[in-house]
Amino acid sequence: MPDNRHTLSVLVENKPGVLSRVSALFTRRGFNILSLAVGQTEHEEISRITVTVQAEPLPFEQVTKQLNKLVNVLKVVDLDKDQSVQRRLILVKVRADDKTRSKILTIVEMFRAHVVDVQPESLVIQGVGETATLEALLDMLEPYGVSELVQSGVVAIGRGARSITDQLKENTRG
Repeated sequence: MPDNRHTLSVLVENKPGVLSRVSALFTRRGFNILSLAVGQTEHEEISRITVTVQAEPLPFEQVTKQLNKLVNVLKVVDLDKDQSVQRRLILVKVRADDKTRSKILTIVEMFRAHVVDVQPESLVIQGVGETATLEALLDMLEPYGVSELVQSGVVAIGRGARSITDQLKENTRG
C-alpha cells in the first residue's frame, strides 16, 4: 500500500490571516492535516508554512493549484522525501525511578536524544529526527510509562544549493 503523504513548503506573505486561509483550503477539500509548522524565513516579510497531508495524487494536485491562487501565497513546493531533509521535534515525559533511570538513559543515548529535565520521579527527553525514528524512540520508552508527549510539526528544506526563495525570485523576474 503506497504512502500518500505529501509535504508542502508554502512561502507566504508574513501577514495576519494567511495561515487561516491556507488551512481552510485543506479543510474545504476534505484533507486531514497530519502536520503543520509555521515560521518566519530568512526574510522577515516572508513566512514558510510546512504542511503534511495524506492524499491521492489527483486531489493533491488540485489543492496545490488552488493554493497557488490564494492571495498572499508566493510559492508552493512539493518536497519529495528523497530530495529534502525533514525533521520533527518531540518532548516526552517518562516516569523514571532509581531502578529504571539507567535503562532509560541508555535508550536516550541510542537514539541520540537528550535529557532536558531531571526530576526525582521523571525525565523529560527531547528527540529530533525523522518521523519513523521518533516513533521507534517512543516505542522503546513506552514500557517505562510515557506520562506526557508534545511534538512539533514536520519542518523540511530542500537539498542542494538552490533555495525556495531563490526559486521565488526567479519566478518574479521571468
